[in-house]
Amino acid sequence: MSINPFCEIALEEAARMKERGLTEEVVAVSLGPSKCADSLRTAMALGADRAIHVLHEGPDVEPLGVARTLEAICRREKPSLALLGKVAVDGDHSQTGQMLAGLLGWPQATAASQIDLSEPGWATVQREAESGMETLRMKLPAVVTADLRLNQPRYAPLAAIVKARRKPVETLSAGDLGVDLTRQVEVVSASTPPPRPPGVRVRSVEELVDKLVNEAGVLKDQ
Repeated sequence: MSINPFCEIALEEAARMKERGLTEEVVAVSLGPSKCADSLRTAMALGADRAIHVLHEGPDVEPLGVARTLEAICRREKPSLALLGKVAVDGDHSQTGQMLAGLLGWPQATAASQIDLSEPGWATVQREAESGMETLRMKLPAVVTADLRLNQPRYAPLAAIVKARRKPVETLSAGDLGVDLTRQVEVVSASTPPPRPPGVRVRSVEELVDKLVNEAGVLKDQ
């Protein structure tokens, strides 16, 4: 199992923050089946100091369940910054970071392309919005989700990979954290859209108008 690419970017940013002396420890967290332990060891090879695996062998957990799990971890670990990928490429929900911030009551910035922690107790974040680039200044602790523009993740050196395999991974259950992972949303049905007729190439404006009026019923003959 590989790390979600957006979460890998978040991990890279956390590792760089530690290298610059802006944080003391980087803790990687994953919720999922036993094979997630491999991803967490990769995370430690890429710069995480510790790893926490919330073991869950059941069906996929919806974003609210993930957010509640991370909330419990954050209340236990008390980080100054929770860094996540802006979206998981399997579900493509883009909801977990926002829900986590709401549960914790922390400020948030999504789709971050730059994070500045040089001001003690504050984070200045650039994020890409539909209207352009926004700059947000937030009091820590805060939740930030990473966009692709934030950085280019490093490759783990062989020595770090070998060392990470010897490090323990703390394993918990949702019950240990007091979290209920029961799904709140049920997919009632899913279906493909009805097939559409193939397009028709016309040779003149007159033919186009005729088809629009007499076949498609889009234009009314005056």
